[in-house]
Amino acid sequence: MIVALSIPSYERFEINGARAVVAKSCAASIRQVLEREALYDYAARQPDALPLIGRAPVFAVTLPGSGGRAVVRHNMRGGWMAKVSKDLFFLPTRGFRELIASLRLRASGVSTPEVLAYISYPKNLVLRRADVATREIPNGHDLSVALAKITDHAHRRMVLDAVVGLLRALTQAGAYHQDLNIKNILLTAGDGPGLDAHVLDVDRVRFSAPSSPLVAQANLDRLIRSLRKWRDLQELPFSAEDEEYLRLRSVE
Repeated sequence: MIVALSIPSYERFEINGARAVVAKSCAASIRQVLEREALYDYAARQPDALPLIGRAPVFAVTLPGSGGRAVVRHNMRGGWMAKVSKDLFFLPTRGFRELIASLRLRASGVSTPEVLAYISYPKNLVLRRADVATREIPNGHDLSVALAKITDHAHRRMVLDAVVGLLRALTQAGAYHQDLNIKNILLTAGDGPGLDAHVLDVDRVRFSAPSSPLVAQANLDRLIRSLRKWRDLQELPFSAEDEEYLRLRSVE
């Protein structure tokens, strides 16, 4: 079941049992990798790989040929399911859900990385492992790093305004991110004086009515819980005034 076959800018192919759905712009690069090894294994051994932190290491690498820069990760289970199946999934895998959510978010004006490919590898007749590659957004910091680097009030307001803009965009799209936390928000320099915020790991996004106040409140509450947790456990500089600012501005 790969609905992405109906998306004109993507193609499907199978190599050595691996099933790939890939953006046509980098299909030759991904095919070249899969002829030899799994995409994640390729990324992990590249000398220019930039390791990022996640449930498992995530690597920003240069794809072969004209594929450009990509962030490659191996899908891992979270919570209690991690003890049971670790990295095994039934079809459709999380990569399929991430592709569909990413396309819908981007079409709705929500900034999120382009999904370049998702690949599933057979474990047995029903279970598969999966890798996902997204286009790298360069020179960004997740929200935890951005808050820790704040130097003054104007800088703090700039960071918070970027988060507010992302929350509003998610609301307008009717998109509830079930795992919206400070590691899933990436901040980069904008075209003007402000910052841009991008949402990551969108396989857990679920869609409702556009501009739903329930979606707005759910995303806000989920993010506030994450900010409070990092403040209490990691001494993240996030004050009651910051929280109040987010609550007042994001639901306007």
